[in-house]
Amino acid sequence: MSDAPFTRRVTDDPVALGLDERALAGLIGRAQREIDEGRIPSCQIAFARDGRLAVWETLGAAAPESRYVIFSSTKPVVASAMWILIGEGAIDVSLRVGEVVPEFAANGKEEITIEQVMLHTSGFPRAPFSPLDWADRTRRLDRFAAWRCNWEPGTRFEYHPTSAHWVLAELIERVSGSDFRDFVRSRVIEPLGLAGLELGVPPEHQGDINALVRTGSPATADELEAVLGIRELPVTEVTTEALLSFNEPAVRAVGVPGGGGVSTAADLALFYQALLHDPLDLWKPDVLSDAKSRVRNSMPDYMGTPANRSLGLVVKGDDERSHMRGMGRTVSAGSFGHNGAAGQIAWADPGSGVSFCFLTNGIDEHELRQWRRGAAIANRAGNCFV
Repeated sequence: MSDAPFTRRVTDDPVALGLDERALAGLIGRAQREIDEGRIPSCQIAFARDGRLAVWETLGAAAPESRYVIFSSTKPVVASAMWILIGEGAIDVSLRVGEVVPEFAANGKEEITIEQVMLHTSGFPRAPFSPLDWADRTRRLDRFAAWRCNWEPGTRFEYHPTSAHWVLAELIERVSGSDFRDFVRSRVIEPLGLAGLELGVPPEHQGDINALVRTGSPATADELEAVLGIRELPVTEVTTEALLSFNEPAVRAVGVPGGGGVSTAADLALFYQALLHDPLDLWKPDVLSDAKSRVRNSMPDYMGTPANRSLGLVVKGDDERSHMRGMGRTVSAGSFGHNGAAGQIAWADPGSGVSFCFLTNGIDEHELRQWRRGAAIANRAGNCFV
């Protein structure tokens, strides 16, 4: 690997990187069908291999190099900043959060460890936090102090859509002395040359971000029961209204650490190339290896699917539930990544060396249809390179 940052330019010969053009055409056709049928207004697809961008396609009503809100696909980017601090010895994940952020320890949270926060086992999945409160330090710390646990930390897994990553942002700021967005930018994004990937976008720089659009209607109770065996989905903060709030310039500017990043599909695919190869030695090798491959949380979710979570990533695994983790069935067991709300897909396959990203600005309210689309696209993507 070269020591230079990854290029954002599409390689002149993607076939030389192993692209199966027929499989790619099938993938693009599947995505285009979603646009033609009005389920999403646009999407962007990117593949990278050997540190080079092989494919970068934009479909539908969007400019070719425009950006998308990536929702929870933001989480590994923030985690990657944590990995730097772990490697430097500034953070020990076995420590209790309250040892670094004393204000957090109130209301029975004194035993929660940093590791539990990163694994979504810390017990406060629905803790409230307005993004616009972040800039007010007093409000921020008051919110941390007021949070209570829904269950005993470390005893179960429940996905924390945003609350855990507000804590990680505070930890980054406490130990680095820098604003968490500045730290992520200066230590991860800028060294890799990923100009389209951003956490906290000033209003004057938001013109290339595709507006989020609501489509479809929610699945009925009968549809949910026929497919999942339950008549309603768990209540979480991830509502359509919450997702649409990321159309607001002030919310985009905050850089919500659990879901407010924006990116092109190309830059997110290249971010995962950095995780595969680390050409600039941004991370200590043993820390990066641990983050990519060591499953620390295999507790089941509400559907009984083992979480397969490392410190910031989801690992595909070799069971029959990988399609529930967002990477499809056609990549190797060691594949890792993290999807985002509304159908964002991002992963890397160490077996093939390929990374993939699919982004859309469509919020399809029919959950089952959205999940089926994601599984179909992820499966096809895994077959696009040989």
